[in-house]
Amino acid sequence: MPPGLAGAEAFAATLGICFVMMLVAFDQTVVGTALPVIVAELKGFALYSWVATAYLLMSSIFVPIMGRLGDLFGRKRFVIASIIIFTGASALCGLAQSMFELVLARALQGVGGGMLVGTAFAATADIFPDQLRRIKWQAMLSTAFGLANAVGPSLGGWLTEHWGWRAVFYVNLPIGLAATLVISRFLPSTRGHREAGASIDWWGALLLGASIASFLLALEKGTGAGLGALTKPTFWLPLMAALGLFGGFVREQRRAVQPILPLRLFDVQAVRLLALIAAFSGWAMFSLIFYAPLLLQAGLGLSPNTAGIVVSPLVLCISVGSIINGRLYGRMPRAHRLLGFGVLLFMSGCLLILAVRDGTPLGWIAAAFAIAGTGLGFQLPNLTIQMQAAVERRDLGTASALVQTLRMLGSMVGAALAGVIVNALYQRGVSASLAAQGVAGTALGAFFSDPQILISHADQARAHQEAVALGLAEHVDPLISAARHALIHGVDSALWLSVALCASALVLARRLPAIEPH
Repeated sequence: MPPGLAGAEAFAATLGICFVMMLVAFDQTVVGTALPVIVAELKGFALYSWVATAYLLMSSIFVPIMGRLGDLFGRKRFVIASIIIFTGASALCGLAQSMFELVLARALQGVGGGMLVGTAFAATADIFPDQLRRIKWQAMLSTAFGLANAVGPSLGGWLTEHWGWRAVFYVNLPIGLAATLVISRFLPSTRGHREAGASIDWWGALLLGASIASFLLALEKGTGAGLGALTKPTFWLPLMAALGLFGGFVREQRRAVQPILPLRLFDVQAVRLLALIAAFSGWAMFSLIFYAPLLLQAGLGLSPNTAGIVVSPLVLCISVGSIINGRLYGRMPRAHRLLGFGVLLFMSGCLLILAVRDGTPLGWIAAAFAIAGTGLGFQLPNLTIQMQAAVERRDLGTASALVQTLRMLGSMVGAALAGVIVNALYQRGVSASLAAQGVAGTALGAFFSDPQILISHADQARAHQEAVALGLAEHVDPLISAARHALIHGVDSALWLSVALCASALVLARRLPAIEPH
């Protein structure tokens, strides 16, 4: 085993990876804040969702591919290239003169983002080959990621208000420059593990990318159509294409000399279990993160500022959990059980959030999110560390990328299915209330077609005006109350599914064998 770095050099190299993590985290949080202003200026609402989808699509494709290429050829060159691509694409985003140009630049930024995630997580193993040292330094990475996530929304709003939306993308340039300088100087250069004369499995990479793209397209269509997607060819055709392409990818991996995803990895029980836990964790985590603000603002009537303060412990406590995890890992005889403890904590936080109703003290709600965040602080680093420990050194990058890819795909499936559940139960509850009030089919009912009215005071005022004109003013407040209960029921149902997945992940974590560090 190579000795790795120590002292100031180890700190500097880890700081460079922290800058990389901050690039990814900022992009996930800052851009969303500026999107409404961007659309208003560039006049392209039809492409609104593609600003996020284009990035996510390309990122999902390149994470597993770059994880494998890093194993074959060494990671340092790819980390530097990914930073350059990401920051260059950020500049192009800031220079965009139309929504179409912005979507194209975001796709290129997704390529860089996928390369970053696919290589940076495994690069920590080049800095700290010893697993016990790596898990302690992992807290530094989690802290950087957590702080960037916590600061991101506020920073995005401040930059948009004082410097314009283009500054949201330009903020990546100084971070990218600092990351490039530090990584170039301090990240160790390692030799890849490649058989002599073997070529890269580009055909396998193409099949994998095409299958992920088709799967994401099916999710996009399915989320937009709700339960009606089950009867639409626009959902089934890309889904069947994704399954067919993935089948072709598996066959290609069986015969390739240097496969993108060596199937021999799944001969290891720990890899199979950790892969499922990663997918379930991503599903549960993003269902909570995506719909908790909607529950607090639209369901419970909290202001956006108050809801943001209450949810912030979720992100901040990821760092707390990671630091505690790093302290405990080397001192416990069965340190692999910490992953299951993290799942249990997160599930407990979800159950406490499910108990939240009108009148629940804000401190209780914040504590519930803090518990969930602490659980994630145990889960996220342990998934990567234990997956790396379960495979040979030649497969570290591939294994690390596998965790990130499955967590990403699980989060997309979870967010999409949660959206279908929430929308379906909201529509059912509102329809029943409209019928009970005897106002179904009136112009008043159109105001309750989605939960926007529960957040927008302007929409509520217009609904009152319309109700007064129709002589139905006494029905507005009962309808708003019924809509809130329908939304809470929908979000609760999605969270119960997350709890069920956490319970499944907990069972799987209990079956994990003790993994010897290497």
